[in-house]
Amino acid sequence: MRNFEQPGRSTVHATSGMVATSHALASAEALQVLRDGGNAMDAALAACAVQCVVEPGSTGIGGDCFAMIWPAGSERPVAYNGSGRAPAAASLERLAHMGLADVERTSAHAVTIPGSVEAWCRLSADHGRLSMREILAPAIRLAGDGYAISPRVHWDWSRHQELLRTHAPTRSRFLPDDQPPAVGSVHRQPELARTLERIAEQGASGFYDGPVAEEMVSVLSELGGFHSLEDFALARGEYVDPISTTYQGYEVHECPPNGQGIIALMLLQMLEPLEAGCGDPLDPQRLHYFIEAARIAYAARDEWVAEPDAMEAGFGQLLAHSYTDRMRQSLDPDSAASVPVQPLSPVAGNTVYIAVVDRDGNAVSLINSLFLNFGSGILTPRHGVLLNNRGQGFSMQAGHPNQVDGGKRPLNTIIPGMLSHKGRPVMPFGVMGGHYQSAGHAYMLSNLLHFGLDLQESMDLPRLFPILGEGMVEIESTFRPEVLEGLRDRGHRLIFPPRPIGGSQAIWMDHAAGTLVGASDHRKDGCALGY
Repeated sequence: MRNFEQPGRSTVHATSGMVATSHALASAEALQVLRDGGNAMDAALAACAVQCVVEPGSTGIGGDCFAMIWPAGSERPVAYNGSGRAPAAASLERLAHMGLADVERTSAHAVTIPGSVEAWCRLSADHGRLSMREILAPAIRLAGDGYAISPRVHWDWSRHQELLRTHAPTRSRFLPDDQPPAVGSVHRQPELARTLERIAEQGASGFYDGPVAEEMVSVLSELGGFHSLEDFALARGEYVDPISTTYQGYEVHECPPNGQGIIALMLLQMLEPLEAGCGDPLDPQRLHYFIEAARIAYAARDEWVAEPDAMEAGFGQLLAHSYTDRMRQSLDPDSAASVPVQPLSPVAGNTVYIAVVDRDGNAVSLINSLFLNFGSGILTPRHGVLLNNRGQGFSMQAGHPNQVDGGKRPLNTIIPGMLSHKGRPVMPFGVMGGHYQSAGHAYMLSNLLHFGLDLQESMDLPRLFPILGEGMVEIESTFRPEVLEGLRDRGHRLIFPPRPIGGSQAIWMDHAAGTLVGASDHRKDGCALGY
């Protein structure tokens, strides 16, 4: 039980339905969908569309979407990979011929074909109850009539003014009066409202065919991109079989690569024996184990994880306990590693994650992202589509499993999670924050299941994460001084990050009590709501 004299949040408890998002408007609209007869998928998609409007730095219809769904009465979850592909005409050789050693964030080459809208329409048709018109209505209203800017949204917006000034249409829409909108001011996106109207009426074809697709191709072509109308017309996601491991007697389910969920599972396998003797979640020894295990697991990610048919190591090999046992044994229990991990792409990222459970017991874990804040910074002026920079997730190393190639999906950071026990779902969960997400899944589950913190406490606990490729550790300022000292004594070089580390949402399904327990990260503007 938390100390009610201290700042903090309580968990939210309800009996009929629960939503948890990173923005209060999204949570409110999703809860209304549930109360009006929609199911968990309807509510999750409605919340996601709202966040594409009110959190434009975090997500958008020009990005990607993954989902994990546990239909009521089913014995296992199903997963959907709605991540986009490189244009068919793209290739490492072609980029190298242009003299490009890296993909610039603001270039057309950073933009993959958006997968979100196709995923929404497919998931709605297969698992929803309402029409796309009903699902998108709140987002259309907010984009057209306007929405009030919340504090964390403003803070993120202000930090990315240089990016927003790179392309004239983006500057015009997102820097009114050449400044980020102030907290509490009203911002509108009328072009996006009209595009959402088109999707509501025409479904995915309203985005991937016709004027919207034509403008995306035109804008990207003018910037030197290889994108074609055929690339957009052929955009399709796919249902995939979740991968899983056991941890503290529970089953943890993740989407398979090209996402990085497999790294969360590997981390849990590495950490479970190491943490057995740790009784305090903020014990410097526990945090040392976490840092070093993350460094090793992410090194494996950067070596092996890519599109499944391009991976030299299969899922079974990477999740074999014999492999993660060897990884654990390579960890120095007393001091920090001296060799840093080499990164593939920028460390920071932004995303929205949504958890929903409805009165029938359907559970949805859904995540949507442009990758970094405001993605590539490229906005289509007539239709208001802010485009992703997910192509920066490719490797520019020839022969690497994740090397850029036409029609290929890059390594993707966004990962929805699901926890189950004895064949029943118990928690849709997710952690935002770019590359941090795999480590965040492992950290939050360890806080909850090993150290016995409640759902909100598991999110509230201070976070840390080794910076990929630099040998430093980002650590939030809320750690106690003696914890910092204990980590420095073990050789860790600590820096305070320029932003909070990630965000998170989750809903615990207490089957015995017949109740739902929700939590939402204090690092964002959102909340959990139930009825």
